[in-house]
Amino acid sequence: MKIIVRGNQAFTLVEVIMAFCMAGIMSGAFLFGYTVSVRRSEWTSCSLAAQAMAMRRMEQVVDATWIPAYGVDQLVNSNFPPQADYLALPTQQTNLVNVTNFTSITTVSTTPPLRMIRVDCVWNFFGFWISSNKSGVFSNTVITLRAPNL
Repeated sequence: MKIIVRGNQAFTLVEVIMAFCMAGIMSGAFLFGYTVSVRRSEWTSCSLAAQAMAMRRMEQVVDATWIPAYGVDQLVNSNFPPQADYLALPTQQTNLVNVTNFTSITTVSTTPPLRMIRVDCVWNFFGFWISSNKSGVFSNTVITLRAPNL
């Protein structure tokens, strides 16, 4: 004759509390990862928009007329003052990102004539966990060399 004793088949209170703690830790880790990835994607979109604005300003500067043989020189710093604007992002009016383009033109050589054009697009992004930059100010730079028009 067999005697069958059925034991209680349930979880203990310690097991239930441990399961809830592990679920809470995992949920917190997923939320943290999601938050960091969203902020990083926002920073990346700002950086790409700032690079496009720096390139646009560079195209304006490179288009200036410079013909030393005829005394025509529009490629000087005073013709390109700092330019303040907003980043071209698909955003609402509450989260605009200010940007300023700084242009500097320096003479590299006079024979042959050659100038260096540098455009710095400075913008601020007050995110967290982006990089070691704690100030929130970033810049995108475009540099090129230019010879005179023929």
